[in-house]
Amino acid sequence: MKYQRSSALFAEAQQYIPGGVNSPVRAFKAVGGSPIFVKEAKGAYLYDEDGNKLIDYIASWGPLILGHAYEPVIDAVIAKAKKGTSFGMPTEIETKLAKLAISMVPNIEKIRFVNSGTEACMSAVRLARGFTGKDKIIKFAGCYHGHADAFLIQAGSGAVTFGSPNSPGVTQGTAKDTLLAEYNDLDSVARLMKANKGEIAAVIIEPVAGNMGCIIPEESFIHGLRELCSHEDILLIFDEVMTGFRLAAGGAQEALGVDADIVTFGKVIGGGLPVGAFAAKSEIMDHLAPDGPVYQAGTLSGNPLAMSAGLAMLTALKEQPGIFVSLDKKTRQLHEGISRTLSAHKIPHQINRFGSMISVHFTKEPVKDFSSAAKGNNETFKKYFHGMLQQGIYLPPSAFESYFLNDALSFGDIDETVMVLEKIIPKIK
Repeated sequence: MKYQRSSALFAEAQQYIPGGVNSPVRAFKAVGGSPIFVKEAKGAYLYDEDGNKLIDYIASWGPLILGHAYEPVIDAVIAKAKKGTSFGMPTEIETKLAKLAISMVPNIEKIRFVNSGTEACMSAVRLARGFTGKDKIIKFAGCYHGHADAFLIQAGSGAVTFGSPNSPGVTQGTAKDTLLAEYNDLDSVARLMKANKGEIAAVIIEPVAGNMGCIIPEESFIHGLRELCSHEDILLIFDEVMTGFRLAAGGAQEALGVDADIVTFGKVIGGGLPVGAFAAKSEIMDHLAPDGPVYQAGTLSGNPLAMSAGLAMLTALKEQPGIFVSLDKKTRQLHEGISRTLSAHKIPHQINRFGSMISVHFTKEPVKDFSSAAKGNNETFKKYFHGMLQQGIYLPPSAFESYFLNDALSFGDIDETVMVLEKIIPKIK
């Protein structure tokens, strides 16, 4: 496949946009080469500016769980846009989406919409601090909660790719209030809680991590974390920006059987439009302005286009619970096909999968946290990524990112993907 126009567009973009992109992972720094510029997409397929058709395994990094240009979402957005795109005033559709989300997700009673996952996580931490009167938070190495200052401490994903997990511009004062634990290591959390007794407002975690590849929480870890937080009077925040409405209708809380105190959302809840949200029991949410003293605001929060897209998406997921079963079957088929092929050629690898999230790690050791994810052979990954891309398969351009399958993918698409892998094996070895 040729990508001449994409390369030319990237060269032009670099003159006007830092790095030529508006989000770092798009720049292909982790894998080399020039990024692909998309012209349009439909269902499971991307169509780039060079006329190539690609099978898509990122689904806009998660939100397009039913595929690109899903007609009920597109129709809802068009109908709403004809009546105005933004008002800065309340609209009924905000309440409709709020009611639907609350009906689907366990353990929440009120929800506040914002404009991104970063904003949702930032606001959730502020709310936790305001509610508890404590300053410190615990996060986990390799977990990414957006680019707010408090989270850029061993943040995974793009931060790892660019070699600056502690970003310049984050003050020492901010950093000292962020305590770093190890994913799937309950003892590391307990030690921090003991050393900072009475000072920790919240623990924030990706319940199924997606920013160091897909990392699955051990059952004893995630349930033990809930017990520790309850015992120490610390709020547990689930960052479900990726997992919310993807791993189950009720997200990771439902899939794992663990209740969080505050939950953040993004991706699927906006149906592909920019949106975020955070939610909790009324006791906590009532601390937000205008009812309470914790200030949070956003001129375009609850934007009617995003709300209409989210309402159409969540309605489809609630009315068609079989979607999650279908996605799980397709992801399992991809897992088995990739593992079978790599094993047949004696290429060391680990595959992690939970629901419709999956990642391939080129390492002999199980991948269960940030340090084990970092041991993967990145040179092998680069060959794998570009080999697949040249044959029309679009994978995440970083070894530290999860794949996100969409239900528009057919079993035939997955079979084709596995056949492509078999074809490029000589380039990987």
